[in-house]
Amino acid sequence: MGERIVLLGREGSATAILYHALKQDFDVRVVHEQPPTTTHLLRSRMRRLGLWQVIGQALFQLLVAKPLGWMSGARRQEILLEHHASDAPIAASGTVPSVNDPVCWELVRTLSPRVVVINGTRILSEKTIAALGVPVLNTHVGITPMYRGVHGAYWALAMGDREHCGVTVHLVDAGVDTGGILRQALIAPTVKDNFATYPVMQMAVGSKLMAEAVHEVVAGKANPKQAIGPSRRWNHPTLWAYLANRLYRGVR
Repeated sequence: MGERIVLLGREGSATAILYHALKQDFDVRVVHEQPPTTTHLLRSRMRRLGLWQVIGQALFQLLVAKPLGWMSGARRQEILLEHHASDAPIAASGTVPSVNDPVCWELVRTLSPRVVVINGTRILSEKTIAALGVPVLNTHVGITPMYRGVHGAYWALAMGDREHCGVTVHLVDAGVDTGGILRQALIAPTVKDNFATYPVMQMAVGSKLMAEAVHEVVAGKANPKQAIGPSRRWNHPTLWAYLANRLYRGVR
């Protein structure tokens, strides 16, 4: 059995893909973070983005993202098979209300990991990073610093920027996908892919990169690189932005 790491993430396919890639070399303990309520999430987004954009995002999720997810099950499994990845259900050592809650810090400390890997959690505060006391790594579904935030592959394609359509493994700081870069790789979506399958491809590739990065961090050989170039934080698309990108650029 290898070094112990804690995988701290939301329950779901992406966290499972990471777990199955990491468990081959490490003693992985999973801690699930409870997602915020829909009301809390909507209020937070409205404060940051405004009511009109949040309405557009909600319409996109309801009318596009969910139907695409339902229709893309076969393609998702095809991608996993191509990359020898799995999203089979996994068991957790515990569940915490938030990564930024002292309950989480204490649970992680009792598990005594060498490294913490996060996936899809709330943004970690500086206090949380200090309390965890070990390096924290993240798989970001985008190439930083150009595509920070969410849906980095989709936005790269929508911007006609295929050369930055990929995934990043980085150290976590208190910013949004701003930590030192450990690994990056591009993905190559096909005509069979869409908004629902880009992240599957990114996680299938990124989970292997994460395993490599954890090995280096544990061995004290990591050489994080500072992100350079134009930086932008992207958000969920609105219904009208998605339709425009679909019509004029053919991005699904």
